[in-house]
Amino acid sequence: MAEGWTRHLKDNLIEPYSAGTEPHGLNSLAVQVMAEVGVDISGNRSKAVEEIKQVNFDYVVTVCDNAREHCPVFPGATKVVHVGFDDPPFLARSAHNEEEALRHYRRVREEIRAFVQMLPELLEKTGKR
Repeated sequence: MAEGWTRHLKDNLIEPYSAGTEPHGLNSLAVQVMAEVGVDISGNRSKAVEEIKQVNFDYVVTVCDNAREHCPVFPGATKVVHVGFDDPPFLARSAHNEEEALRHYRRVREEIRAFVQMLPELLEKTGKR
């Protein structure tokens, strides 16, 4: 969702990439809730960090605690920033029905949107090595 929002809101300023420490495939509920707000992520795919390690990043943003703990070291002047969002798939496991699961995804979608709207200025203030 973060890559989708960044491409949608900040495409002229930021070239986003997303990857996971443990890719699980594209999540259909994430695709659904992003489509609800006009952001199509259906063509995205789940990637491992190793697939993009050759990119020279200005910033790496980890969005969950597991990624923060297992984030590899990036070369050069890359600044690593952690922004902890809840994990919608984890929260959805305890949902009683699909609508309840979707509420978790929608809430996190909106939290990510708010974060992305503050970029890149927020990263410049909080970036650290």
